Amino acid sequence: MEDHKEKTQQSFASLVRKDPWQELQSHTSARIALGRVGTSLPTAEVLRFGLAHAQARDAVHHPLDVDALQNGLGAAGFSSIRVNSKADNRHTYLLRPDLGRRLDDASAGRLEQATQHVELAVVIADGLSSIAIMRHAVPLLTQLRDAYVTDWHHTPVIIASQGRVAIGDEIGAALKARLVVVLIGERPGLTAPDSLGIYLTYEPRIGRMDSERNCISNIRPEGLRYEVAVHKLASLMKQSLHLRLSGIGLKDESVSLPASDAGKTSAER
Repeated sequence: MEDHKEKTQQSFASLVRKDPWQELQSHTSARIALGRVGTSLPTAEVLRFGLAHAQARDAVHHPLDVDALQNGLGAAGFSSIRVNSKADNRHTYLLRPDLGRRLDDASAGRLEQATQHVELAVVIADGLSSIAIMRHAVPLLTQLRDAYVTDWHHTPVIIASQGRVAIGDEIGAALKARLVVVLIGERPGLTAPDSLGIYLTYEPRIGRMDSERNCISNIRPEGLRYEVAVHKLASLMKQSLHLRLSGIGLKDESVSLPASDAGKTSAER
């Protein structure tokens, strides 16, 4: 009797067609294969969507904890300087993107006391996700130090509150840096409220266009891993100094990082 029952179940199972979307769902965090109940989504998916939307909103509005970030940088061996954009609060920053691209007067004066004529300046800006900065900026910068050879003791690290990407142009110009690297919180999505972006500009100055920068996006453990992002960035920086340009004329020619090298420093590879 049991054998007959088992054979019957196996027979029915063979008639069930597998949904190809289920297999695709296992390879992505995108909102696919959510299922349905009648003409609507299942309650669990509706609740998950609401949570993701709330997390994205929080990422945009949550202020950057500059004290904690500066302490984290110090513990990792980096000295840093605080500056502010002309947007003096989060509300203004979101409504006036232009103000987030320029330093306020006090910050511009503060940079006059910093090391100048440097090869590299690093700018850490909150952007549209301070959560991304708090989670990823310090570990990524630590790996960059291991991968890219420069005088890190004289490489200025600038924390820019209420900053947009282009604020790096003014900072880099003030420091007379050959290269500026901007780490910034990207616009959050419904599956990625903590995505970090990197922008590289050669000979930064006010008025640089977006086409004159190189971007590495979606940096987070669930997206582009730190070691892969750093590998690409270090390669772009070396090419940029050699070719004396950045942007659309500079292509990512880095070879794929072997899986066995994940997490290793440049000395270990």
